[in-house]
Amino acid sequence: AQDLEYHKLYTLKSGMSADEIMRIFYHNKYSLFAQDYQLSVCKIFYVDKSGFTRRKDAIRERIVLAGKDGMSYKDIVVITYPTQVKGLAILTWTYEDIKRDQDVWLWIPSLKKVRKISASEDDDSFMGSDFTVEEVSTRRFEDERYRLIGEKEFQGYRFEHTGELKFKGKPCFVIEATPKKPHWYYSKRIVWIDKETGGNIFEEYYDKKGKIFKTRFIEWAWYEPETKRYPQQLALECKDLRTGHRSVILNIEAKYDQGIDERRFTVRMLERSKW
Repeated sequence: AQDLEYHKLYTLKSGMSADEIMRIFYHNKYSLFAQDYQLSVCKIFYVDKSGFTRRKDAIRERIVLAGKDGMSYKDIVVITYPTQVKGLAILTWTYEDIKRDQDVWLWIPSLKKVRKISASEDDDSFMGSDFTVEEVSTRRFEDERYRLIGEKEFQGYRFEHTGELKFKGKPCFVIEATPKKPHWYYSKRIVWIDKETGGNIFEEYYDKKGKIFKTRFIEWAWYEPETKRYPQQLALECKDLRTGHRSVILNIEAKYDQGIDERRFTVRMLERSKW
């Protein structure tokens, strides 16, 4: 069950355990502090090692149901560009009961078909990128075990998409996260959690031999219209060190508490939508 209260924002403090820190991180990642989340402009860039770049555009919406009908939240991501994949969508229902797998549906408009995705496919690529489905939309607090390595200043990250050096000297908690699933696609990850926003600003993924094969950088910032102050993800960059590929997600126009209708988050709506 949910230890943290919905629709409430929590801050990190020194002396917290690894579990307490990661609970707050997941609370922030899925915006459980808000009523809903609406991302009207999202750009996904795919860059190969020669620098050749492809782009997709998407929208994302999430409604936080706070235990209503046993639901935690519902989330949908829809591709809006390019034309040949326009309307491709992933719908996720996440339940309060952690023993219950999430329900995930993929709508493939070209085939006019909805496909149910099983939890064993969480390591599949998300929309053809270097991110996995799990990393973007299905990973939960209960999926890993956590150990606090310490409190350190982040060394900074060179965001390749713009060339900027980001977050140098930012005070962080450093946590080792080990998946509970046997034979999973990584053996552990080292996660840098920003003490200010509670966001995961940097992650290193290790294979079974203890070698880093992937890094992820996430630019967290404050969303501050009127009286609200919410932590949000502005940009994400994932690098596959084996292939030299990288993927970038830019979340450009996000809003919270827009009064989104829960009826938008059904398989029937997926099939009917024109986006």
